[in-house]
Amino acid sequence: MNPIVGIGEVLWDVYPDGHKVAGGAPFNFAFHCHQLGHPSVIVSRVGADELGRELRERVRELGLSDEYIQTDPEHPTGTVQVTLGANAVPKYTITEYVAWDYIAWEDRLEALAASHRAVCFGTLAQRFGTPVPVHRFTTPRSTTALAVFDVNLRGSYFDVDRLEWGLGVCDWCKINADELNTLRALLGSSTPNELAQGWMSAFAERAVIVTHGEDGCEIYHQREARGAEGDPLFPPETFAVPGVKANVVDTVGAGDAFTAAMVCLHLEGKSLREAAAFAVHYAARVCEQPGGTPRIARAEVERAAGLR
Repeated sequence: MNPIVGIGEVLWDVYPDGHKVAGGAPFNFAFHCHQLGHPSVIVSRVGADELGRELRERVRELGLSDEYIQTDPEHPTGTVQVTLGANAVPKYTITEYVAWDYIAWEDRLEALAASHRAVCFGTLAQRFGTPVPVHRFTTPRSTTALAVFDVNLRGSYFDVDRLEWGLGVCDWCKINADELNTLRALLGSSTPNELAQGWMSAFAERAVIVTHGEDGCEIYHQREARGAEGDPLFPPETFAVPGVKANVVDTVGAGDAFTAAMVCLHLEGKSLREAAAFAVHYAARVCEQPGGTPRIARAEVERAAGLR
């Protein structure tokens, strides 16, 4: 089976007590795809330092390959200082000019770019310019691979041009409610429908997935198939999925886990409604353990979501 790809930051999340956890949204995404039974890889970069060597080892311990993690001889391995605020919501202080800011195109990525089933990318790894690999995995568009733009705004590390570009090359835009408000201010789109119609290119299908934390998610879905007269064969579909109560320890990585669950079940042929029902339960279980890559039993989540 061809792999699912996360492109962008892999780093150490460092907590106030000094404890560090392998993280970065694209890496968390790839880990959860792997945990859900799908081959997955992370395309990223670490420094030629002890933190980089430890991070590679941790990636392998979690069951993923470090084959597509590059080594940067000049820039250090990325770190993020994590503090937990109200309701265990994390705040991040992100070190700048680190290895994952300089992900480069390599010949060995050519086959991966031609064979992947889905790719997920965000805004943070584009903070100092979009890395060539992100472009090569999304432009020109594959007719088969699913491209997911997990907006994932952090601090001031984004701008209108990169947001517009990401929306223009993706099939799915996953965004939380606060980020949607930011896009409304920047782009003038007030609803997921308007966001999809106004900014996302019309590929085989497109979806805007808005997460609301413990209150679940809402999804706008549009398939572009048309009849002989050019009329849409499928009307836009909009629905909401209720949230799931959780005994929250922290919410680090919950959004990445949600995205991975949506992608995996979609690739397995589940409807978006079924995928979303599973994803909200899966993300809730992630919130009940520390860090972004806890072990979760898929079968238990399936039973809770009514899929077994």
